[in-house]
Amino acid sequence: MTLLSIAQMNSQNSIEENFSVIESLIQKSKVQGASLIVFPENFACFAAGKQRETAERFEEIQQRLETLAHQYQIWIVAGTLPCPYRPDGTVVPDGRVRTTSLCISPERTEARYDKIHLFDVQVGDAVGGYQESTFFEPGDDVIVAKTPFGNIGLMVCYDLRFPELALSLRSKGANILTAPSAFTYTTGQMHWQMLIQARAMDSQCQVLGAAQQGWHGEKRQTWGHSAAANSRGQLLDIVTDEGAQLITVPFDLEEQAKVRESMPLMQHRRLLQL
Repeated sequence: MTLLSIAQMNSQNSIEENFSVIESLIQKSKVQGASLIVFPENFACFAAGKQRETAERFEEIQQRLETLAHQYQIWIVAGTLPCPYRPDGTVVPDGRVRTTSLCISPERTEARYDKIHLFDVQVGDAVGGYQESTFFEPGDDVIVAKTPFGNIGLMVCYDLRFPELALSLRSKGANILTAPSAFTYTTGQMHWQMLIQARAMDSQCQVLGAAQQGWHGEKRQTWGHSAAANSRGQLLDIVTDEGAQLITVPFDLEEQAKVRESMPLMQHRRLLQL
């Protein structure tokens, strides 16, 4: 059995202040015996309109995270960072960036996932409408990272609403799905916990949802409630307090194999044309 930690944060504009919280959560995770910690979307900087500015520090922030992973001997799913270039090294055009989630081992960055589904929606909150495609370019690749405790399928926030991505990750060997997020207060209240449990039930993977919580500036409010669901879709734990928090849950590959054997969903699935 392995222990896995899921962070909740209230990240603001200051990268340095956010990193002090990041390291304190890593320390707490290690005390609890975890092998992995998952951080939320925009964990290093949550500043409206500063995506390109933060993206210019992508490699610097990545190196700081690699140092922390090595120092504490822990795997890190580094929420999301804005990245100015694609996985092949070409620069993202039109002043946009990619929303990138990194999986970092104690030795190196093992995998990079660029968010596929962009949040272009109308929401009944103080912001009103979100148009991520104005600032971000979507990724194309489905990414699974191999770890000593199971294969991690990387997702981000709005990806949770698309079961076909979770199923694709499962088909590529995922045992755990990570979902760094910054759900709005409105949509999070309605759907966050439900989506985490639904994707776990669909894919028979353990789902780890790391969330932003609280106010970020004067208009943006996130729901929080970082949570984990097991391979049966049952809720393992959920944060109910505000601000920076941590939950740590067990993961057992052998138990997951039994769940999948007793109800072989992937073998039973019949693909229907949409």
